Amino acid sequence: MLQRCLDMLAPALERPGAVVVDCTLGLGGHSEALLSRFPEARLVALDRDKEALRLSGERLAPFGDRATLVHAVYDELPDVLGRLGIPRVQGILFDLGVSSMQLDEADRGFAYAQDAPLDMRMDQTTGVSAAEVLNTYPPGELVRILRAYGEEKQAKRIVAAIVREREKEPFTTSARLVELIRDALPQAAKRTGGNPAKRTFQALRIEVNGELSVLERAVPAAVRSLDVGGRIAVLSYHSLEDRLVKQVFAAGAATTAPPGLPVVPEQYQPRLKLLTRGAELPTEEEIAENRRAAPARLRGAERIREDVG
Repeated sequence: MLQRCLDMLAPALERPGAVVVDCTLGLGGHSEALLSRFPEARLVALDRDKEALRLSGERLAPFGDRATLVHAVYDELPDVLGRLGIPRVQGILFDLGVSSMQLDEADRGFAYAQDAPLDMRMDQTTGVSAAEVLNTYPPGELVRILRAYGEEKQAKRIVAAIVREREKEPFTTSARLVELIRDALPQAAKRTGGNPAKRTFQALRIEVNGELSVLERAVPAAVRSLDVGGRIAVLSYHSLEDRLVKQVFAAGAATTAPPGLPVVPEQYQPRLKLLTRGAELPTEEEIAENRRAAPARLRGAERIREDVG
């Protein structure tokens, strides 16, 4: 959905001196497209993955000082902009979830289709790994994670098997976990929804990287960082992510005035204008070209008013 994102951000980024933030740099595909499409714009790009920063830095080197790459999680956006002396920006892009590079590198442990160490940290210099979560979390907490972040209906059955197995030997690799999940699930559950380990791996990844708690802070902070007339586009791949984005945008686009006022004072007027009706989905052609785009949901908004008071 790259072209749709560029078109959505274009009215804000065609202004002289525009600054756009790519909050999820990855391998730099979106950033490269932004710098190419808007030759007068300056880019600030964030990523918590140092290897992604190194590789994208090589890709974006031809753009020189128009691109500033920062090792940071996207909820740190206000601090990053403060350090760079940028009070407001005109465009912000989020492409949430795990990057193709992280999925394709076996030793990162994100993919359930290949055996690898159970790591799943986007920033491998900090935090607990997926193996530590599996081996140390209380059973009730593991059940909560699988249900909340993976929407796994068989969470209790899977966690019971994990607890039995970790007492014999701690988990270290993904293949053992995939095999355990296959053995733990009833036959009917194995026949639906693709690989039966998908939901558990997703839940572990979200927990390890604190993705939802980070997103809860990041999207409101991003909206506050927008200049009036600035635009934000968010691509999410999970219903919980999309729901958080929807709630922040809907709140910003609603009046906060008490009901029954004949005239709505300025401080109660909406701050945002929605740019999408609901969430936009990828086309069949986009899915055929890149199967990983299938669950993508795009929402956008424009800042139309300063905060008052």
